[in-house]
Amino acid sequence: MRRLDYRILVGVVLILGGILMLLDKTGVLKGATDFFWAGLLAIGAGIFLFWFFSDRTKWWAAIPGFTLAGMAASTLLLDKIGWGGLAFLGGIGVGFWAVYLRQPAQWWAIIPGGVLLTLGVTSALSALNETSRIVENGGLFFVGLGLTFLLVALLAKMKWAFIPAAVLLLLGFFLTPALPGVLEFAWIGLLLIAGIVLVISAARSK
Repeated sequence: MRRLDYRILVGVVLILGGILMLLDKTGVLKGATDFFWAGLLAIGAGIFLFWFFSDRTKWWAAIPGFTLAGMAASTLLLDKIGWGGLAFLGGIGVGFWAVYLRQPAQWWAIIPGGVLLTLGVTSALSALNETSRIVENGGLFFVGLGLTFLLVALLAKMKWAFIPAAVLLLLGFFLTPALPGVLEFAWIGLLLIAGIVLVISAARSK
């Protein structure tokens, strides 16, 4: 039995794509182009994810697999409601997290995974009026980065990651406009703590 020539398969796909695009342009079948590209992306995602789940040595396949899946979701639906960035960037982020879960020794994957998920969530929330001020001021972004490094410190046992985690979380805390007057109360608390520490240290030295 002769194997199917790949050129025939590619040709059929191109013909189908051309027909769907023509139907979309002429108004006969609205959105047909999006369904075509989403279908191709979904097929590609399925191939990579099959490699990832069937062979533990192919941990790298999670990144293109989840990326293509996110692109398919974005093309098909989420881009129309302003969540295309969440689908695309979040898909890549999930791919890196899958790498870490499969191979914990690849702890570096936590960083791009957390950063990309943060960017995806920020992109989605920027479309909502009630959260746009938080996103514009970067508070949510810094909080996401801080949590990412905190996870590096806790999961990968990297103590150095506590430093950027603390700095980024503090920045996110102070830059979040949803906490009115937080800076004033923070400074009062710092003054009180500093004064108490100085008094106790002076009393103990005597």
